[in-house]
Order: sequence, then C-alpha cells, then structure tokens
Amino acid sequence: MIHLELWPTLAFVVMMLSWFAFVITFLFHKKPPSPPDKKRDPSSIIGIVLQGVSYGIVWTIRRMWFTPMFGSNKLLEIASAILTMFLAIGSVWFCSTAIRTLGKQWSLAARVVEGHKLVTEGPYSVVRNPIYAGMFGMLLATGLAVSHWIGLVIAMVVFAIGTFIRVRSEERLLREMFGVAFEAYARRVPAVIPFLI
Repeated sequence: MIHLELWPTLAFVVMMLSWFAFVITFLFHKKPPSPPDKKRDPSSIIGIVLQGVSYGIVWTIRRMWFTPMFGSNKLLEIASAILTMFLAIGSVWFCSTAIRTLGKQWSLAARVVEGHKLVTEGPYSVVRNPIYAGMFGMLLATGLAVSHWIGLVIAMVVFAIGTFIRVRSEERLLREMFGVAFEAYARRVPAVIPFLI
C-alpha cells in the first residue's frame, strides 16, 4: 500500500505536470523553416545519449513513491518540495524561452546554419547554454521528487559528462564561426549554471 505524504506528493504532481510541459515544448515547438546546415558536429549525439541515460537513472534508482528524500525532518521535507516545484516550473520556462529566442537556429544536434547569428540576449545573457541549464533543472527536480540520493548523484555525474561533450562540440563550431566575438561572450557569460559554470 502506498502512503501519500502531502509535500512529497505535491512536489511529484508538479514535477510530472512540468515534464508534460517540457516534452510538449520540444515536440510541438513550431519551428520556422531552417536554413541549410553550414557545418554540423555529430559527436554531440554522444552527449545527447548520455543526458538521456541520466534521466533513465534518476527514474530507475528511486525511493518509495511519494516519500521524502531526507527522512522524517518536516522542515527539510517542505523545503525540498518547494525547491522541486520551483526547479520544475522554472526549468520548463527557461527551456521554452531559450528555444523561442533561438528560433530557426534551434537544433537537437550541434550545428551552425547559413546566416547563423550569435544569440546573446534573453536567457542567453544569463548562461550560454540555457536549454542544458533547464534540462539539468528538470533532472534535479525529478531526482528530488522520486530518486534515491545515490541515483540522483550518479545521474548528475552522467548528465555532466553528456553536457560537457555537447557544450564542447557546439562551442567549437561557434568559435570557428564567430571567433573573437564568441570568446568575449564566453568570458562574460557562464556555460550552464548561472553565476558559476
């Protein structure tokens, strides 16, 4: 029998609703016609696979449904639930804003297109890779809602490796295309986590 506890259950429901919004953001995003690729880096696919594996880990190595991650400390349980909900909702918003800002330049794999512009406004003024920041936020929200802490730690490591591969792949293309302008942007704005990395 499943025993429902208010705060973990509320966090789980908000996280699941956010996942639906997250998937809809990517699947049903009305993308304008894209110019032809100027250059593509297929190695970013390895990063995509690793990020996907990290989501599998966070869902698979889990604790009992609708229970708090941090035992019976009520204050920690409430704080964790609020953080989970904030991360889930904020991550979906951050990703959808970033995709809209990129417009026709958005792509799953690393590439630059004919007439590619260096986007530095909106969420790109906070981090260079806001979609990955949002994806990481969803990973954390999911982990806080359902994972055993060990599963969350393993998933974060795998996600970090996948993200490193994708960022390196994409930024190599941007450095080749934009040179000094991209270097100045990279010095000014962190890669994935606001104010840190």
